[in-house]
Amino acid sequence: MFRRQLLRQSRTLSKSITELSQAQARRSPFSSASFISPRTSTPSTYISSRLQRRWQSTESDQQKASSETQPSTEEAKPAEAKPEDAMKEELEKSKREVIDLKDKYLRSVADFRNLQERTRRDIDSARNFAIQRFASDLLDSIDNLDRALTSVPASALGQSSTPTHSDPSSPSTESSPEPNKDLQNLFSGLKMTEEILMTTLKKHGIERFDPLEGGGRKFDPNLDEATFFTKVEGKEDGDVFYTQSKGYRLNGRVVRAAKVGVVKNS
Repeated sequence: MFRRQLLRQSRTLSKSITELSQAQARRSPFSSASFISPRTSTPSTYISSRLQRRWQSTESDQQKASSETQPSTEEAKPAEAKPEDAMKEELEKSKREVIDLKDKYLRSVADFRNLQERTRRDIDSARNFAIQRFASDLLDSIDNLDRALTSVPASALGQSSTPTHSDPSSPSTESSPEPNKDLQNLFSGLKMTEEILMTTLKKHGIERFDPLEGGGRKFDPNLDEATFFTKVEGKEDGDVFYTQSKGYRLNGRVVRAAKVGVVKNS
């Protein structure tokens, strides 16, 4: 009987042990943390010593860095002049640009003034010589009018002519023909027309010149056009002795040169 009781007790004990082990196995993993023994807290003295060591190490590092930077700053001292050199170069560059711009400005002002002067001359030339072509076309008509006036003899107009030399013993002399009044009226009308025409042309700057006026002159290639050369006694080479057609000037510019005959004795 006693053995049976012990066997039963042992079975119950083993059963309770197995149930207990199963129950522990079913527990949460967080519950096992309760069995871990907590860490011992570090004392404050240890933390302060660590911080002190760290501060000392940083200070020493700073001292080392400053000691290392001291020669570099000394070496950088001559390099500090580089910004000044750059400023000087920039200043010189700006000065050159100012000089260049000033030169361009002066050139542009000079070109503009030259353009103004050239434009003014062109306007004056256009104003002064605008009727040059019209005057050139009109000169032929003036020449024909002048030829018509010079073709009328003075005797036909009743003007004094060179007296004829005759023998004083002759009983009578030749009498001059009577003047034609119609011819005189025509001549005077043409003469007045010519004068009015030349006065009108003179107002617009057109003037007529004759190389034989005032006793004649030398041949001028700027004013005259030689049509022929011949020998003439009593005159020098280059003298103008005959005017075929008179010349004309427009505001000092020769519109048409005078056509003349020139002496050439040699």
